[in-house]
Amino acid sequence: MASAASISQIQYPPTCTTSTTTATRKALNIFNTKRDDGSSKILHFLHSCSSSSSSSSFPVNLKSSSSNPTRLRPLQDSIQSNFMENIENSVDFHIPTCEQEQIFHQRVENTETCADLVIPRSENSTNHQLMCLEPRRRIFVQDPPWFSSIFLKGLYKRIKLQEYREMKKRKFNLLRRRQVKQETEAWERMVDEYKELEAKMIEKRLAPNLPHIKGLFLGWFGPLREAIEREQKMQRTKKQKAAYAPHIELLPADKVAVIVMHKMMGLVMAGHEDRCVQVVQAAVHIGMAIEQEIRIHSFLEKTKNYKRKKIIADTEEVLSKEKELLRKRVNSLIKSKRVMEAQKLLKNEETKPWGRDTQAKLGSRLVELLIETAYVQHPVNPADYSPPDVRPAFRHRFKTILKHPGQKTTKRYGVVECDPLVLAGLDRSAKHMLIPYVPMLVPPKKWKGYNKGGYLFLPSYVMRTHGSRKQQEALKSVTGNCMKKVFEALDTLGSTKWRVNKQVLSVLESIWVSGGNIAGLVDRNDVPIPEKPLSEDMTEVQKWKWSVRKAKKINQERHSQRCDTELKLSVARRMKDEEGFYYPHNLDFRGRAYPMHPHLNHLSSDVCRGVLEFAEGRPLGKSGLRWLKIHLANLFSGGVEKLSHDGRLAFVENHLYEIFDSAENPINGSRWWLTAEDPFQCLAACINLSEALKSSSPHSVISHLPIHQDGSCNGLQHYAALGRNTLEAAAVNLVAGEKPADVYSEIAVRVHEIMKRDSNKDPSKHPQALLAKILIDQVDRKLVKQTVMTSVYGVTFVGAREQIKRRLEEKGHITDDRQLFAAACYAAKVTLTALGEIFEAARSIMGWLGDCAKVIASENQPVRWTTPLGLPVVQPYCKNERHLIRTSLQVLALQREGKSVSIFVVKC
Repeated sequence: MASAASISQIQYPPTCTTSTTTATRKALNIFNTKRDDGSSKILHFLHSCSSSSSSSSFPVNLKSSSSNPTRLRPLQDSIQSNFMENIENSVDFHIPTCEQEQIFHQRVENTETCADLVIPRSENSTNHQLMCLEPRRRIFVQDPPWFSSIFLKGLYKRIKLQEYREMKKRKFNLLRRRQVKQETEAWERMVDEYKELEAKMIEKRLAPNLPHIKGLFLGWFGPLREAIEREQKMQRTKKQKAAYAPHIELLPADKVAVIVMHKMMGLVMAGHEDRCVQVVQAAVHIGMAIEQEIRIHSFLEKTKNYKRKKIIADTEEVLSKEKELLRKRVNSLIKSKRVMEAQKLLKNEETKPWGRDTQAKLGSRLVELLIETAYVQHPVNPADYSPPDVRPAFRHRFKTILKHPGQKTTKRYGVVECDPLVLAGLDRSAKHMLIPYVPMLVPPKKWKGYNKGGYLFLPSYVMRTHGSRKQQEALKSVTGNCMKKVFEALDTLGSTKWRVNKQVLSVLESIWVSGGNIAGLVDRNDVPIPEKPLSEDMTEVQKWKWSVRKAKKINQERHSQRCDTELKLSVARRMKDEEGFYYPHNLDFRGRAYPMHPHLNHLSSDVCRGVLEFAEGRPLGKSGLRWLKIHLANLFSGGVEKLSHDGRLAFVENHLYEIFDSAENPINGSRWWLTAEDPFQCLAACINLSEALKSSSPHSVISHLPIHQDGSCNGLQHYAALGRNTLEAAAVNLVAGEKPADVYSEIAVRVHEIMKRDSNKDPSKHPQALLAKILIDQVDRKLVKQTVMTSVYGVTFVGAREQIKRRLEEKGHITDDRQLFAAACYAAKVTLTALGEIFEAARSIMGWLGDCAKVIASENQPVRWTTPLGLPVVQPYCKNERHLIRTSLQVLALQREGKSVSIFVVKC
């Protein structure tokens, strides 16, 4: 039913009298009411005209003097009055013209099934009389179709909008509950899984067929849990308690066991040399994880909806009277549904951070218990009838290494070494590892302070300070309003919704299953270890030792890369069926934003960037289609990205057949996309572009693809702008040109010129001449890119040498390690020289800033500044102080931030 306001806007022809039109509009506004019995008949109008108009056909006169107003008594319901008869025969009512008004009233007078309403007018106009509405006959009019359509359309929209909002709210609440469980119950789910597997194994008296890592964990879980229970019980009854005694019993033993196993294996998977993990690293890492879980566990114990699990340790005995009163107070608040007050009370009573000493002591004891209880059984030949070959899975030993490369001084530190059987197959079952900081299913909490924002329960900090107290104090001392823009920027990044590109993920998994080794993926097979030569020649033996060492190093690197790829794939498989997910972001100390999730994110490798896309798509449009083509050309690289925009568009147009083939048949086709520098991102762009160009309306195709735009060596851009140097600005595209400049290629050309000049010198007087001849054909853009990029961040000669050494190893032309080291030293020196010649002004500015930093550091003050957005930055370069603590396993040397600023490493 249309509203009275809309009805009153009907345009009447000028043939109607003024009094008729005015009265009609008044009647429309007054008597536009709906029947209470729910029928579709509406009493729409009462017509009245002025009594002074003799030609009026309306039986009701609504026009009266101000001294004698007409008053109407509300109508009674027609059903109660028994006046509604034969409604189906009611007349339709329209008043577009005055002639139709007369016809209408004539029909009403002649209709027996309808009734009209007569309001008698008082004869005495001087007295104020109440005009009573006498119900004689009523007019019931069927709704016009245009009234119903407008009313139903608006009502339908409102209902649908309300339903959509309610559905969205329910969906959000469901996702939020899943997110809370994901953050708070991950370890408990693992505990329940191992308990269930353990029960099945006891019931069937047979070890279940499990993946490698799960089989190891299942074998270690029971003995380690029992050892932790004994330790907890002993610390409760012992008179002289250990330093970690108050903390080890704050969690159930089974949960502690699961955390210790997963954290230790996570460190092993990180690819440490010789299957070793430093004791101090393992101890602190495990201690931090235990502290974090205790905070979550203790908070959930005091909330309303937490279902308490069986805890062997009787926590009430260790609670002081104050803690007991606090617990009772919190419980009473929760029972009275005053949850917010309870949370505030708990927040005020939050436990203080443990500190590195406590974390290391507890973690060291737990590592020791793992070493004592974890075993592996090596396969034996059944025909030998020999006893099972059971060995410790981990063992503690000390390792001696050179303190600095090229020097004779050494240092000795404790390590935990794992058995080779532990590593066997670990990279193939890494997906079963627990990953705590996974992408969120709901938008992150908005940042409001140093540790207020990000994940709902997991500890989140706005900056990665790496233990720098000065930086932490600077952040905590700043009010929220000063960093409002910083928080808003992080919230914007965190609220961006992502999803998994299932087509690219399917191709990635297919290649990975077939062995990898293409599209930038690591080879899933190890390099064979060379056999020892039969000759006794010392030169041959020495050469064999070098080759064995090199093969083992390559295999260790491959193992680490395979584990990393498995973890990325594990997260992608886990999130692929989600409608979308979010990445909480935080900052490094310079103010650069990064996702808090470390594995699958949009700032990671080509694999990650190709697998991820925006969850909320947009129509391409004319401009979007153009930039999609430019993006594809940039990803292909090989010099194409340095062409003009028109040149890059022409490149795409000339390779449309290859693009369509890559999109339709990426595995068994011509595989053109594999020749790109960023193959998986290129494949995603081929799929999107193919879909658009094959559509009847390419500009309206929805695209979810992120289009990347990068600067040209941003650090040098800043220095060129600071120096107002036109030539340097042109080299890094701060000055407009027909096509982009390439600073890396320019420096590579300069390096080649210097090496060509050195190669013509006499080798007897200039030893670099031989190295120059070896390297002259290997100099390219990729060789110098990383060194040039990091030069503005103060890369040292040693750092540049290692960067170039890795590039030369990838080329594989130099096989002798000693010659490789010498070549890397020479190439690093030449690269830094070429960089100083081309960017002379930038190097001079860097030198001046470095001198300023040394002056500031000489006063024992760190270099600090505040960014335009209000972020306080403090250089964290302080001399570390060595701090020894005695643990149950060994004496650990912890590094602490000292009070004196280091002059030699201070940077700007």
